[in-house]
Amino acid sequence: MSKPELKQQALNIAVLTVSDTRSEANDTSGQYLVGALAEAGHSLAAKKIVIDDVYQMRAVVSQWVADADIQVILVTGGTGFTGRDSTPEALRVLFDKTIEGFGELFRQISYQEIGTSTVQSRALAGLANETVIFCMPGSTGACKTAWHGIIAEQLDSRHKPCNFVGVLKARRQQAASESH
Repeated sequence: MSKPELKQQALNIAVLTVSDTRSEANDTSGQYLVGALAEAGHSLAAKKIVIDDVYQMRAVVSQWVADADIQVILVTGGTGFTGRDSTPEALRVLFDKTIEGFGELFRQISYQEIGTSTVQSRALAGLANETVIFCMPGSTGACKTAWHGIIAEQLDSRHKPCNFVGVLKARRQQAASESH
């Protein structure tokens, strides 16, 4: 007797682009992530572009973290060392737990693509109010690397031996029980 095929559990995902120059018309990284999450069976809960300002980033992400309907936040941009790059400084303080392995694995995968330039990536991830937040560089190539190399599997309820869906599902169930 064969096991029934497990169905992917759809998550509500918000996408934040951090950039002083991008608009909806030229936000190829944010647009890529929106398409990738939809293709994976997830739902876009919100999308926004903010300038690379610590307080604007924190305000948007804090609002999304407080929203029980949003389980995941994908942040693209502001993770380098140039100019105003400040995503790690803005968002790390919001994390209840840091997912150290995300940045480490991102740089390992990225090394195969761009060599030692990957040391300038400050990609990071964490959990805040049982919402998983992935912060990746602003290039579309880096978003593809992060999505295909790490994030897609970690947001797939069928991925074994572990994924983040169980943690996020618990938050959704708690919010649903509190609203009744």
